[in-house]
Amino acid sequence: MSASSVGVVDGGAKRPVARGRLLQVLGVAFGVAVIIGNTIGSGILRTPGTVASLLPSPGAFLLAWVAGGVYALLGVLSLAELGVLIPRSGGQYVFARRAFGPYAGFVIGTSDWISSTASIAAAAILISEFTTALFPTLARFTLLLGIGVVVAFSALQWRGIRWGDWAQQSTTLLKTLAFAALIVACFTLTPIAPPTAATTSVPSAVGTAAVVLAMQAVIFTYDGWNGMLYFSEEVRDPGRHIPRAMVTGVLAVTAIYVLVNAAFVYVLGMRGLAASDFAAGSAAQALFGARGDTIIRALLIVGLLSGVNAYVMFCPRILYAMSRDGLFPAAGLTVNAGGTPTVTLALSGVAAIIFLLTGTFNSVIAVAAFFFVLNYVASFGAVFVLRRTMADAPRPYRAWGYPWTTGFSLVVGIAFLIGVIVSDRRNSLIALGLLAASYPVYLFAVKPALRRTTPED
Repeated sequence: MSASSVGVVDGGAKRPVARGRLLQVLGVAFGVAVIIGNTIGSGILRTPGTVASLLPSPGAFLLAWVAGGVYALLGVLSLAELGVLIPRSGGQYVFARRAFGPYAGFVIGTSDWISSTASIAAAAILISEFTTALFPTLARFTLLLGIGVVVAFSALQWRGIRWGDWAQQSTTLLKTLAFAALIVACFTLTPIAPPTAATTSVPSAVGTAAVVLAMQAVIFTYDGWNGMLYFSEEVRDPGRHIPRAMVTGVLAVTAIYVLVNAAFVYVLGMRGLAASDFAAGSAAQALFGARGDTIIRALLIVGLLSGVNAYVMFCPRILYAMSRDGLFPAAGLTVNAGGTPTVTLALSGVAAIIFLLTGTFNSVIAVAAFFFVLNYVASFGAVFVLRRTMADAPRPYRAWGYPWTTGFSLVVGIAFLIGVIVSDRRNSLIALGLLAASYPVYLFAVKPALRRTTPED
């Protein structure tokens, strides 16, 4: 039964009524664009200094970024199977609900939606702050500019999925060209002034703890490679296009990250890079002098636009998927002629603006780091569970190297979850408290409504 129909099923319960339907119009180019756009943000311009301070050898430093790309690729090779097996838009929520039941789906879907709307707010305020730095006369309007970014991208998505596709590909192309220009500049231009001599000491030997901390920073910087999975239902020929887009996207991100870091090492040297908490700014200052700050702020604005567009597209589809399964009100199934879930888009935009007005988005993202890792652990676990519970389902694509590659990703994910708890106990305890509180909410507010509907499988 399609999502746009109504029928009487088990015991007379009715599935929610869908108003309109998602459109199957996306291809590989969109998938690559959404992965690059969602992954590459301000992190790659800041994190290299932290990693260099832990891994002072150029070879070890660059190898860490290659290893991060390999880990992301292994994740893609595993989760692409789920995107093809269950071609439903909604991201990792879809897999968690199918593999572990409605409560797990409720937790993962809700946490993913909240953290994603907070990320919209965070990116929007960064865009407004960089804009006002370039144009100081706008300084009084920083908050209004941030709200304007949310409203503008929401209005664009309201037009339909084809507009979102065009915006994602266009903004990602601009981002890729901007990073390519930065890389070329680092390798071809003679610095105006040599980098400031660094006094920061670096370790002569690298211990296990340093490697673990460095890889944690690298892998977090690679987050975003799962972006295509939020749109599985809207992809033409998902059996071919989802794996192809995800692998291509991760390889492109890895190439950009390795080249950017090699460029930073070339300009700053390892000691200079290790001393910088904003590697891109330090490199730009060395290359362009006083103009470097302006150039990097412009690069950041361009880089963040594709991320905002991606998040504004993600959020409505999470709630749409939850609505279809009875975990969110049926009004969330409203889809316009352009293929956009309008009610959930409006709710997501309002939530992002509330985060902007209250200034709570950074706190929410910090707490959500626990759920962010938990979501990946659940997804890798879902590959194993669904291999057993859906053993006879057709699998046009199967995870390469299963069970070893998927098992490795799962073990690393669990290790990272433990690392998050140990390294940020305060926010992790808050997250665990919210997790405990979520069950009564589910039991008394969500589950009664769920009994009156039958999720569409």
